[in-house]
Amino acid sequence: MKLNYFTKQFSTVKRWMATTLFCMLAIAFVWQGGFFSNTSAMADPTATLIASKDAGDQVQEKASEDAGRAKNFIQDTADKVKQTAKNNANKVDQATDDNGSFAERKAKRDAATIQKRADEDSARTKKAVDKTKNAVERTVDSIKDAFSK
Repeated sequence: MKLNYFTKQFSTVKRWMATTLFCMLAIAFVWQGGFFSNTSAMADPTATLIASKDAGDQVQEKASEDAGRAKNFIQDTADKVKQTAKNNANKVDQATDDNGSFAERKAKRDAATIQKRADEDSARTKKAVDKTKNAVERTVDSIKDAFSK
């Protein structure tokens, strides 16, 4: 009984850690892509990268592109997690000779739960990517407005 309790708690902690790591990586991916898109402009002290309307538009376009790539990466990862869950359930099914055993039913329930959570996690992460992209766009717009006045 205690082993099952600790296993469940450990599983929950692992899932939260994986979700947190996944979200942080997605945010870092978008962040890195949006701010380091034009490194040659950063080396030139005479260029006014932020004040330039075209540069602001380029940053916003780059942020949108990176967000799209991040979303594709998130969806691919969710699809791979779901496929792995299906494969594992099928392996258990084959190992138990289709006799409807407890292990087979549990494997199918676990696969369904994993697939559901993969969809939920990817939706939350995509939403976080959108929020980050929108924050970058709002910041660039604010900077462009400040320099245009």
